[in-house]
Amino acid sequence: SNVAYAWEAGRAWPTASRFFQILERLGHTATGIVERFYGQTPEWLGRARPTQTEGVALLLQDLRADRAISAVAHATGRSRFRVARWLTGATEPKLPDLLRMVEATSLRLLDFLATFLDPGQLPSVASAWHRLVAARSLAYDAPWSHGVLRAMELEEFGALDAHLPGWIAQRLGITLQQEEECIQLLAAAGQIHRRAGRWTLRETTTIDTRADPERARQLKAFWMRVALERMVSGADGLFSYNLFSVSTADLDKIRQLHRSYFRELRAIVSASKPCERVALACIGLLDLHSE
Repeated sequence: SNVAYAWEAGRAWPTASRFFQILERLGHTATGIVERFYGQTPEWLGRARPTQTEGVALLLQDLRADRAISAVAHATGRSRFRVARWLTGATEPKLPDLLRMVEATSLRLLDFLATFLDPGQLPSVASAWHRLVAARSLAYDAPWSHGVLRAMELEEFGALDAHLPGWIAQRLGITLQQEEECIQLLAAAGQIHRRAGRWTLRETTTIDTRADPERARQLKAFWMRVALERMVSGADGLFSYNLFSVSTADLDKIRQLHRSYFRELRAIVSASKPCERVALACIGLLDLHSE
């Protein structure tokens, strides 16, 4: 009881592995939490569980991917030395730092919390969680709404004296009706608001749509169709393909390269200033072999 009191008083915290052990005492399974967070079973989970120091290190290594330790340290507000020791398993992060690492490496801390509790019941994050749920639902139900959001991030849009109907539609290649419908949905979801005759974003949020695998597949299919339609119509862009035979081992290497490319793409996008263009990247890799 003295240990728990110290945690509640903010004078001490459990380590990451101890935290996962506590969750198991409460009826969860550490592997189940990780699988729900990933939406699948990550390869490293077969080597160690997060209730162990080694498992915590593997989790953090996987989330970090190929990001520089200095970038992760900057995002968490911790030293490179400390972050490096967490990644090697030399030491473990305490619970607050585990949460910082999850957010810094995945931008999905709320989704991580949702694997073992209802974030809507936590006063510190309840409002952010409800906004995330609304934004995610909107991404599934009205995909072009996120295109409209990206257009509203453009400096050119921010320089307008007042909202100009059709301005966004023209730049995205959608209809005026689609633009107006998306704006109304975004306003109803609280993602934008009107001020002095202009629509402005309440906040710029990264929405991870992997929480619902089936709807995520449908969303990917939607943007693939958009890319296909633009290619068929002769739109300017990079449209490439390569049909090849390869060893199973090398196909695995290509998959890793594919994931690394997409992570690097997202890192460039995250740091890019100023916002001048809205772009769509659709990247596919298929194993055509049928057993």
